[in-house]
Amino acid sequence: MSIPFLSNISLLKEFPFLSKSNTPYWIKITTNRPRCTYYFGPFASSREAEIYEDGYIEDLVQEKALGICVETKQFEPEYLTICEEE
Repeated sequence: MSIPFLSNISLLKEFPFLSKSNTPYWIKITTNRPRCTYYFGPFASSREAEIYEDGYIEDLVQEKALGICVETKQFEPEYLTICEEE
């Protein structure tokens, strides 16, 4: 027995809770030193994420992170922190 919406992608339209519009927003912050990616969220909207963004950046600056880049994305991260070993 197969699950219909997994075997037939067109059936996804019948499940509005699975649409991208219900996918939460996350703030993605990457730093060059340390070489890390951080995800903060989830947020109901990009506007809500924007409200909190400065606080996360301030924390990283206080921790002396360098090369900070920020973007807001609508998706589900697999991990909240990813750091490369130096």
